[in-house]
Amino acid sequence: MKNNFSHSPNIIPGISGAPGISISMAFLYSKEKLDVFDGAVENTDEAIKNLHDALDRSKHELNKILSYANEKMGEKRAAIFEAQIMILDDPVLLELITKGIVEEKKLPEFIVNREISRYTDLMNASEEYYLKERSHDIDDIKNRIIRNLKKKRLKSKLPENSIIVTSNLTPADTILFSKSNVKGFLTDFGGLTSHAAIVARSLKIPAVLGTHDATKRVKDGDMLIIDGFNGYAIINPSEEQLDYYNQKLEKLDQYDKELLNLRDKPAVTLDKKEIILRSNIDVPEEIEILIQSGSKGIGLLRTEQVFGEMDTFPDEDEQFRMYSEIASKVYPEYMIIRAFDVGGDKFLPYDIKEPNPFLGWRGIRFLLDNVEIFETQIRAVLRASILKNIKFMLPMVSSIHEVRLTKHLIQNCKEELKKAKKKFDNHIKLGVMVEIPSVAVMAKEFASEVDFLSIGTNDLIQFLLAVDRGNENVSLQYQEFHPAVVKTINHVIKDGKQANAIVSMCGEMAANTFAVPLLVGMGLDSLSTSPAAIPYIKKIIRSMSYEKARILADECLNCVGIEQITQKIDKFFKDNQIERSQNIF
Repeated sequence: MKNNFSHSPNIIPGISGAPGISISMAFLYSKEKLDVFDGAVENTDEAIKNLHDALDRSKHELNKILSYANEKMGEKRAAIFEAQIMILDDPVLLELITKGIVEEKKLPEFIVNREISRYTDLMNASEEYYLKERSHDIDDIKNRIIRNLKKKRLKSKLPENSIIVTSNLTPADTILFSKSNVKGFLTDFGGLTSHAAIVARSLKIPAVLGTHDATKRVKDGDMLIIDGFNGYAIINPSEEQLDYYNQKLEKLDQYDKELLNLRDKPAVTLDKKEIILRSNIDVPEEIEILIQSGSKGIGLLRTEQVFGEMDTFPDEDEQFRMYSEIASKVYPEYMIIRAFDVGGDKFLPYDIKEPNPFLGWRGIRFLLDNVEIFETQIRAVLRASILKNIKFMLPMVSSIHEVRLTKHLIQNCKEELKKAKKKFDNHIKLGVMVEIPSVAVMAKEFASEVDFLSIGTNDLIQFLLAVDRGNENVSLQYQEFHPAVVKTINHVIKDGKQANAIVSMCGEMAANTFAVPLLVGMGLDSLSTSPAAIPYIKKIIRSMSYEKARILADECLNCVGIEQITQKIDKFFKDNQIERSQNIF
């Protein structure tokens, strides 16, 4: 729900980096600018010793941060800092820096700045958003080394309970600030996939990123409201705005207590129609949140994210161990493992220039062109399936031919495992993501080839409407309730079920509580969302009638405008006295 003052002049719009609401005083944080001069050194041995002392000091600092991060975030997400420590030990980089000091007789901080900046400049010049985001992490390491070369101390004393307003956040900043019990983050730069955003979400600290001008508009001591659900901040809120958000905080607390009582209850409508609610998972540490939310297993395990910190694809045994561990934790519930979905907005571990990465070499196309990588993953998934609670799903499919090629590879892998006398589930279920309009149009034919369909609304909507949802110039035209989107989803559900396939949804639309009655009314068997959204969706499902939702769906399918559809859904909530959790967000 958008409130009636969301366009007030004291609003700072940005990106929702980490959900939550916080009200506190602003603290403007800026790191001391480290000037680097092109100075000469006479004693290169002493300069190299100073370099190694600075590297040791930097490693010591990062090891302390790593230890704290392990405790607060879990080992998987704390691996961000392990990767930074490894850069400090990179022999190629160290050789370049040492050689520069010796041959050019330049100050070590000058050589460090020059050599590491070459890496970050290349990353910033890349068209891959992932690489641009990671360049900030490398830049942080460079500044850490230079600061230790200059024997400068980092300001670590921060006001307790403040909202940090800064140009950019590094992962180390984010974890260290949490020690001062910060209440939120507001930044000029940064995106949803930045490591700082990942850390903030792990620590449950509300964050609004990428505002472009927060540090210019906010002064030290200003009262701030951070709305990490909707992605904006409010400077010096009016009495009306303050009352509104204080009520939101009270309601969130009350609502959370109510939702706790629903954890072990099924998502069943008043007329006994059950919808299976599963979770989308990026890292194994989210399993605990999944269990707390009352989720019935995993509807989407993003394997490219699980192994995202590795420079290369993990081998079969590494994958087998990870999948087995997760499968045992969610047993007897199912988990759906999605094959590596790399390319597009996801990191591709090859030096490939893609003029249009979203429509290029990604998903199943990449996997079928790299059979060794694909078969390694298939074997690992099969070996981990002995509890018979694993399903396998293919991303970015566009043709029946791709599905049949994959089924052939799966059969080959089964034969290899049989020869090796390794156990697996011989009847493992196979599904496809419905992300490309060609699959949506041929939903019945695809459903005849596989066991289940999972509608990935993020890509399906942007391809269907020809809207790049990451492009701020046209992002408002990315509309979940566009009649063409609603009709397409309905077509996939109806045709998929006619061919006896289970049909679920795992895109962002599945987490939109406002969409729940419409999706249920159209006949979806399952929704897969972030674990945090599940209790809210369950409460709505348990408050409504499936038959009434079916009538709503039929009415919406006859609409030709977005506003007509949203008005009908809004009326459904009011007429049936169902509390919309979006009113809280």
